[in-house]
Amino acid sequence: MERSSVGRVLVVVPAWNEREALPELLAELHDVVPDLDVLVVDDGSRDGTADVVRTSGRAQVLVLPFNVGVGGAMRAGFRYARNHDYATVVQVDADGQHDPRDIAGLLALIDDGHDVAIGARFAGVGDYTVRGPRWWAMRVLARSVSRLAKVPLTDVTSGFRASGPAAVHLFATEYPPEYLGDTVESLVLAGRSGLRLGQVPVAMRARRGGQPSQSAVRATVYLARALLVLALAVVHTKPAVSVA
Repeated sequence: MERSSVGRVLVVVPAWNEREALPELLAELHDVVPDLDVLVVDDGSRDGTADVVRTSGRAQVLVLPFNVGVGGAMRAGFRYARNHDYATVVQVDADGQHDPRDIAGLLALIDDGHDVAIGARFAGVGDYTVRGPRWWAMRVLARSVSRLAKVPLTDVTSGFRASGPAAVHLFATEYPPEYLGDTVESLVLAGRSGLRLGQVPVAMRARRGGQPSQSAVRATVYLARALLVLALAVVHTKPAVSVA
């Protein structure tokens, strides 16, 4: 998928104890986007996740010695991409909830001049729903980041996204490692760095195996924390951005 502004594309899959779901996802990525390279970042798994990837023969695997969270795993993925001359990174969850067929839409947005393309779950496609405190927290986050980025965004906690050359360069060194830092705070960082953000509607699927790393209660608590992180992040010094 070599296009004018997309360049070489690396699909990065952060994975923590996902040996059940990964084989189906890797097979699907191979079928849907066979021309894209895939890197699984094994985030300190103890269930043989890395062995599953090696056995599949459909992806490279980067093994972290201990669990650092999605943000830390993605920073490692961005550094791998930068060091191996990939221009664009697509983040796909290991649990199979992201449909590889939507990758084309994300890359089209990057090709259209956006630096970060978000796969939005609340943009009129699919039946994914969130209720209660989580919904209100996510709405506040979306509105706040939208004002910062000067573009309407409905889903700033989505982990399904593509990052173009400028974003890859920035995220390889500055990507926030904390939980939800990989979603909300990274968008604040991108927005304050002058990067262009956009979104495309996507439909979420059911988890293909394993157990989610966060319960609904813990996720709600973390979203509340993200509101505080957002408030702090917007006062940080604007980092310099270069695509050199």
